Amino acid sequence: MADGLKRLPVHECFHSWQGEGVHLGRSAYFIRLFGCPVHCPWCDSAGTWHPDHVPDEVARQSAVELADQALASGAEFVVVTGGEPAIHDLSLLTEEIAKRGMGRHLETSGAFEIRGDFDWITLSPKWQKLPLEENLAKTSEFKLIVEDEQSIAKWVQELGDYVSKASTVWLHPEWSQRANSAVLESITRWVKEKGDPYRAGYQMHKLFNADVLDPNSRKSAPLGGDEAKGY
Repeated sequence: MADGLKRLPVHECFHSWQGEGVHLGRSAYFIRLFGCPVHCPWCDSAGTWHPDHVPDEVARQSAVELADQALASGAEFVVVTGGEPAIHDLSLLTEEIAKRGMGRHLETSGAFEIRGDFDWITLSPKWQKLPLEENLAKTSEFKLIVEDEQSIAKWVQELGDYVSKASTVWLHPEWSQRANSAVLESITRWVKEKGDPYRAGYQMHKLFNADVLDPNSRKSAPLGGDEAKGY
């Protein structure tokens, strides 16, 4: 099989807009790949790995097919996400996307070697499997998930200069805690006291139901912070 025709396991592909981070609000084509060994108990894309939510069939598509679909969508750039997309070799996919003149963004936990040429990397570290130092060094923006009042300080201590000297660090309430006043206040206090590079973040696309407006998107399967399901 020709290199460009080697197939990746795909959970869903859809056209929406980026709901988080520096590129918030921009038209984006999302390629959500299947598989994740990290298994966060609050995962909001559990259909990519959790046995209670995995679809009966997992489609496989070539880098050429995926890049053609992205271009045809009219989106400004492509976001490769998961699951954990970096468990796959993404070199051919990024090569094909680049040939079509589109930006190549990655959303990753940073815990696995990144194979592929990306011009933007969003790293959201997870305690279940900490990021590789080589990935911390090339991160474009960090997204820290705030599960409780101690989360921010714990991550800042763990990541050290990589996060304190980053250009942008987003502080996102874990979605099942989005109405928890203690969690929200911890984010507000940190931003007010520390300033840059810290910013309060949110998953804005969920307020708009933006992703579900594309018929190719799948219904989300959030675990909602249930520790018993994070296996």
